[in-house]
Amino acid sequence: AFRFDTKILVERAIDAREIEVAVIGNDRPRASVPGEILCSRDFYTYDAKYSDGETKLQIPAQIPESLAGQLAETACRAFRTLDAAGLARVDFLLDRKSQALYVNELNSLPGFTTGSMFPRLWEATGMSFSALLDRLIELGLERHARRSQLAHNAPR
Repeated sequence: AFRFDTKILVERAIDAREIEVAVIGNDRPRASVPGEILCSRDFYTYDAKYSDGETKLQIPAQIPESLAGQLAETACRAFRTLDAAGLARVDFLLDRKSQALYVNELNSLPGFTTGSMFPRLWEATGMSFSALLDRLIELGLERHARRSQLAHNAPR
């Protein structure tokens, strides 16, 4: 790896389920039901996501209700911790053996087609695609109004 860059990151491999939660909001984020990626390969590659037609999305994920609550709470906490706004998708790894939960990443600009995980998670939570668009516009206007009240010049 050092042949390609001066910094590398090494992570321990785990046998994990990939669970995703959509989040919307500004200061008070709200989480969707969790969904699971059921990949037909050892790794969720570009081909597995877009080409082979074997990967499935299970919405909602088949997990205990207590775990779904923990995922929602952790997704919103990650959203607030990173000072995210508007929308994000928080991806988790759930260790199959220990059931340990890891935040894998926060995607601040998730896919947004009708077939993408983000709107599908909200649809399963009870928010239609058009209602989701309306809510995101409201959140953007809310954030703009709040930020436009900030001073832009330092006092002399």
